Parts: sequence; C-alpha cells; structure tokens
Amino acid sequence: MDLLAPRSQRRTLDELRDRLDFTVGDTRAKRSAFWIMLTLSSIIAISGVIGDSTATVIGAMIVAPLSVPILGVALGIATGRAALVGRSLLLVAAGVVLVIAVGFLFAQLLPNPTNVLSNSQVVGRTSPKLMDLTAALATGLVGVIAMIRRDVGDVLPGVAIAISLVPPLAVVGVCLGSQAPALALGAFVLFASNVIAMIITATVVLVVTGYAREAGMAGAHRGRAYTVLAAALVLVAAPMVVNSLSSLWADRIANATRTWLTDVPGAQVTEVTLHSDTATVRVLAPADLPPIEELQRRVDDIVPWNPRVVIVHTVGSSTETR
Repeated sequence: MDLLAPRSQRRTLDELRDRLDFTVGDTRAKRSAFWIMLTLSSIIAISGVIGDSTATVIGAMIVAPLSVPILGVALGIATGRAALVGRSLLLVAAGVVLVIAVGFLFAQLLPNPTNVLSNSQVVGRTSPKLMDLTAALATGLVGVIAMIRRDVGDVLPGVAIAISLVPPLAVVGVCLGSQAPALALGAFVLFASNVIAMIITATVVLVVTGYAREAGMAGAHRGRAYTVLAAALVLVAAPMVVNSLSSLWADRIANATRTWLTDVPGAQVTEVTLHSDTATVRVLAPADLPPIEELQRRVDDIVPWNPRVVIVHTVGSSTETR
C-alpha cells in the first residue's frame, strides 16, 4: 500500500533485516549498543519510578532499545524466518530479565519501600485497562511505519514505543523487590499486552506492504503464528477487561456514596477499591455517617453481584472501619 509505504520511501527487505536482525552486519556493535542502552535506560526508568519523577521516566523512554527485537519478531513472522523470531524473542526475554533484576536490586536499597508502592509512577502502571491496549496497538503502528519508511524519523516512534516497555518493567522489578507481587503482575501484564499488540500491528503492516510477498511467504505458512498471537492477545486482554470493568463499577459506587453523604457537611469520598466481593470505600468526614445499610442497598442496586461494602471513615487523625 502506497499510503503506508510510498515506493520512493519504502525500505527494502534487506534494509529491514540489517536494522532488526542482530546477526546481520556488525553484530558485535549492535549487541553492545543494545545492552548498554538498555542498562542505562533501566537505571533512568527505575530512578524515575522510585523518585516519582515523570520527567526522569521520559528520559528512559527516549533511549530504550527494546522495540528493535520486538519489531524483529514481527519481521520474522511476516517473512517466515523462524530463526529470526526465536533470536528476537530470546533477546526480548533477556532484556526483560535485566530490567526487572535492576529494579529488584534498587528496591533493596530503599529505606521504606511501602512509600514507593503508592506513588503515581507505580500506581499508574499496575492496573492496566483496555485503553492501554488501544494505545499499544497505535504505538506498534507508529513504530513499524517509521521502520519501513525512510522519510519518518526514528526519534518519535522510539519515544512512543519505549513509553510502554521499560517503565512497566521497572515497576515490576521495584514491586518484586518491595514484596508486592500482585502489583508486579499488573505491571507485567501491561508490558506483555503492549509487546503483543506491537507485534500484531507490525506483522499486519509488513504483510500488507508486501514484505511477505517479497520474501516468498504464502499466507498459510503464517497461520500458526497468527493463532499463537491471537491466543496471547486474549490472555493478556482478559485482566485488562476486568480492570476496566472494576474501574467502571468503582466509579459508580463512588457516585452512590457521594449521594449517600449528601447530608453530611464536608464529607468526601477519597477512594473506592473493588476486589472480588468486597467494595472498600474510604471517606473523609467530620461527623457521624448515615447508616451503612442504606449505602449497601444503593450498591446492591447498581452492582450485579452485590459486593459487601466496607467503609473506612477518617475523622481528623482517627480512622474507623465499619
């Protein structure tokens, strides 16, 4: 398709192999650059996560090189090169281990790791939703178009792709090092979903723009890879759907609680968390609260599975759980 890759700007298949295959060309230089940049990116990202600094995390986004082997997986699938797929996946897996290990080690140096688990850099990456998957699909599209076109610079897609890769892995390492495996799992789901989405979009674009045909690949030969990718996408999308629905129901419970607190001057709903059959509502209020049975009835009317409502009432410096 000339719209995605005009003939005058389209890179050849050999050029893509040179950029994405670490066994082509100056392999030693490629590998050293990859590991050096990934290590530095990890340190920058983890420092930003621990320090709750968005600007520092953005710095890690700019230098992260993980997009190269991920796009290498897509190229291998599109052109039927199983060896390239295998090598690229191993490189991605090794990179994942490196980033998580560095994050884990950094977490051991923290005087109070619990504080880190509540900062915005961690919280924002431990409960991925469907919108994160949508962003990953668009990100993969940006990355592969920039890779196959000579007239699109590498900086923009590099930033866009890295935003979904190294920072979530940094959060995984920090959470594991801070004894919070559930949060680490959430951040890893975000990373995995982004990787899978990027591979899918990149593979589709490479096939549509003729690279599969140029490599002499028939569609039937890619069927097994497509099936695996589809299954993996469903696997990582499932918890994202659950998180999205939980967020929706939590918002509705928060609105019901605000209505319940209408007659309590100065009352505020500070947080609502929904886990399985329990809805925990944190309320800041200077006076006694209305009967909790009334709120329970409101929640039963809007949430199909009727979760038990737990109120954590903060009055000044004291906290009461009901």
